[in-house]
Amino acid sequence: MAAALRALLRSAAATALLPPPPRPLLGVRAYSAGATFQYLSVQKTGARQSVGLIQLNRPQALNALCEGLMEELSRALEAMESDPQVGAIVITGSQKAFAAGADIKEMQNKTFQECYSGGFLAGWDKVSTVRKPIIAAVNGYALGGGCELAMMCDIIYAGEKAQFGQPEILLGTIPGAGGTQRLTRAVGKSLAMEMVLTGDRISAAEAKEAGLVSKVFPVEKLLDAAIACAEKIASNSKLVAAMAKESVNAAFETTLTEGMRTEKRLFYATFATGDRKEGMTAFVEKRKANFTDS
Repeated sequence: MAAALRALLRSAAATALLPPPPRPLLGVRAYSAGATFQYLSVQKTGARQSVGLIQLNRPQALNALCEGLMEELSRALEAMESDPQVGAIVITGSQKAFAAGADIKEMQNKTFQECYSGGFLAGWDKVSTVRKPIIAAVNGYALGGGCELAMMCDIIYAGEKAQFGQPEILLGTIPGAGGTQRLTRAVGKSLAMEMVLTGDRISAAEAKEAGLVSKVFPVEKLLDAAIACAEKIASNSKLVAAMAKESVNAAFETTLTEGMRTEKRLFYATFATGDRKEGMTAFVEKRKANFTDS
């Protein structure tokens, strides 16, 4: 009995010396107790927990986009897409790197046959098919696949030290996940050609001037700004926000005539929603709208 008591006291003393567990961030909640991610941190945040926050978490490789990471990203986005509480999503990395590119070690020994028959990188398109608005909060490097991932998002906020680039030419290849297409549409042919053909990077300020990013913030304020924007988006009708996103994307991806047709169709469709009626009624009655996503 005495020996058992001494062992218990030693255990208690050792436990007392352990550091306390880390305090959870205020307003942030783990996304799902059942979800496990090796390369991501996935949470819900905001005053109403209406923002899905995905942080790329592969620091030893500067968040290089390996197959495992992209599979997890697709799974996290699917979960947030189906979550009625989430109205907007933020994707970010670390202060040093949003994502430094695709995982070159995974790609190094691939053959044409493997790439073509296996649809290499086809799964990356999941990001661009999500109907809820996505904000990329970019600090540090957004190169190659990292730049392509940011451009798949709907809004790009950048930290003042961010760098964007498509350096694939330096590796003897070309962008394969939208770098030659989305970049050209965002910044124009001349700058896109220069970046793709030389591998040169542009700064956050240059990216904003060219139209690639919408706003630039101090490094430490970037994520808060992105979450604030996402909360503002999420406070509106989620149903109508999806329609607005689809319409803007039509301008990016189709002709003017086709885009106008899409806009009119979606504009008319809002008149079949309860949120359109509530929004206009609230405006007339000079009160805040209470959207129910119906």
